[in-house]
Amino acid sequence: MPLPFLTADRAFEAADDVALPFDDHERWRRPYRPGPWRVGAAALWLLLASYVLFAAVVIALTGTMTAAATVFGMALVIIGGALRLLRIGVWVSSQGLRHVRFLTTRTVPWQQVATVRTVQQPVRWLGLPRTVQGQALLLVRQGRGAADDMPVLMTTHSADFLARLAAFDRATDAVEAWAAENARG
Repeated sequence: MPLPFLTADRAFEAADDVALPFDDHERWRRPYRPGPWRVGAAALWLLLASYVLFAAVVIALTGTMTAAATVFGMALVIIGGALRLLRIGVWVSSQGLRHVRFLTTRTVPWQQVATVRTVQQPVRWLGLPRTVQGQALLLVRQGRGAADDMPVLMTTHSADFLARLAAFDRATDAVEAWAAENARG
């Protein structure tokens, strides 16, 4: 069984960076691999969850079942958070563009997309309040002002692309290609 967070960009590994004709365009896919910072953070959360699960077993053997169930529930929340962390990013399909964040998901149909463009601007470093100069992928919707635009989709200093400028360029090119292909119908 393929893991979707690892194989989401399998169609974009071709030499010409276009989707292969047999690929299902109806399926949501991330046109890039998750970065090492994101995968490392998820791995640390899963490691923490393993310790919490072990604690739940010890509590179940020596303490009350209520306390063990509470600790087991905490482990499930940690595992769910780690899996959600791996799903964060930009996803595309023939239906539209989906921006997945930790707590929210916004989907914009291609008919509402005016343009997807890369701009040079101050961006957040690993999502922290500190900003640095970098590149960002922005989505501009049809008939909307700048205030109604979606937030920044990807940056060169996010957990997926920190110190991976070539991967950022490939990912933005892929998203822009999806937007151009689906804008024509």
